[in-house]
Amino acid sequence: MKRISIKDVAKEAGVSISTVSRVINNSTYVNKELKKKVEIAIKKLNYNPNILAQNLRRGNTKTIGFVIPDITNPFFPNIVKGVEDYLKQKDYTLLLSNSDQNLEIETKIINTLISKHIDGIIFTGTGLYNPTLEKLIDKGLKIVFLDRILEDVNASYVICDNKSGILDLLNYLYNNGKRSFYFINGSKNTFSAKIRYETFIDFMKEKNIYNYKHVYTNFSYEAGFKFGKRIKSLPDVIIGGNDLIAYGIIDSLQEKGIQIPQDVEVTGFDDIFFSRHYKPSLTTIRQPIYELGYKAAELILNLIEEKQKKIRGIILKPTLIIRDSTK
Repeated sequence: MKRISIKDVAKEAGVSISTVSRVINNSTYVNKELKKKVEIAIKKLNYNPNILAQNLRRGNTKTIGFVIPDITNPFFPNIVKGVEDYLKQKDYTLLLSNSDQNLEIETKIINTLISKHIDGIIFTGTGLYNPTLEKLIDKGLKIVFLDRILEDVNASYVICDNKSGILDLLNYLYNNGKRSFYFINGSKNTFSAKIRYETFIDFMKEKNIYNYKHVYTNFSYEAGFKFGKRIKSLPDVIIGGNDLIAYGIIDSLQEKGIQIPQDVEVTGFDDIFFSRHYKPSLTTIRQPIYELGYKAAELILNLIEEKQKKIRGIILKPTLIIRDSTK
């Protein structure tokens, strides 16, 4: 199949190539009638301009795009703060967009950011494979995956060591006599949830524990609350895939008169700000949230400025935080 070029669009619209170029670049120096002709021709021919190549020719714009999956999740503000603090030091501007855990919205955001001539993208996605993103990476897009990586996409990343984090938590619980476990995990599409699941199952097998359950949900308070409402029998401990899930579990169980940690222990993962103030305060795994963002910003600029030419993975260590939701 023949690749449609800007020349084909110009011929179809009956205008010059320079006119088509001005329309694509949103120039004000094109009258409405000619602009309409070009837009009709682009749609008819299904023309997809290589905006990324145009951006590379234009040079550095000192703007970084950041895609996050859920702006309502308290995990992300401190990550954004880390990204922004580093970029400000280097006189870069941040464009923040929320995909709302939707692949279609995520793809539109990516295309919009490219059209804004950004220099690179820090990306925390839905966890689903995105062909548009992979094509752009193949064409030279500078990108850093943050917190959630796509296993089949070859790109730089900054993540927390999810395996060591969940292992530290499990060993602490096991050494304190816990022998029955429920793990209410986050989205099965995300790399972090998969690693935590695999580590959890391996631990259960290694310790010959048979009284356990694992459920994939999503990283939300509502997911934890619904699970707590449905639970019939109590294990020794319920592990939330993040702190929000743990909050939901605690609230729903307490509504039923179940005491935490006397009747059942509950833990989380992240250590967002509210966890130390929750009732009871939450035992959790502290991710270095601010540092994740800061390191991602540093890495994306190193890639843009070619201080870092090879793909690089940065893995940060989490910390076990013991509070009142366990005993």
